[in-house]
Amino acid sequence: MLKVVFDTNVYVSAFTSPNSKAEDAYLLAVRGKVELYTSVSILTELARKLREKFQWDDSKVKAALKHISKVATVIKPAIKITLLQDETDNRILECAKASNANLIVTGDKHLLSLKKYSGVGITRIAGFLYIFENKDKSTT
Repeated sequence: MLKVVFDTNVYVSAFTSPNSKAEDAYLLAVRGKVELYTSVSILTELARKLREKFQWDDSKVKAALKHISKVATVIKPAIKITLLQDETDNRILECAKASNANLIVTGDKHLLSLKKYSGVGITRIAGFLYIFENKDKSTT
């Protein structure tokens, strides 16, 4: 099964834009079609963004984090990566490496510019959905 790490921006879009590609991607994890991994750092960053940019109250933020925690495996990477200038991008790389993920799904141009990191592919949401749809067809 495909092991994936979603960047914070994927969660934000999934939870704030109903019927979006991000929601479609998240629903693959909800339905158990992919193994989703996240970290305490990613969830902390997500909570901050939902509060600051979308004015979500604490109960709504907690509900979203609780839902993700049931769907994803939450890890606390023991490794420290300082490859990119943006610290939050490095947290995504740490989670992917620590979970032995196959893919990072993101809209972040700094992460996307890497294309691959330590054997982990990096793609946009549309690319992930395309890969998944075609992988699915080849197994039927």
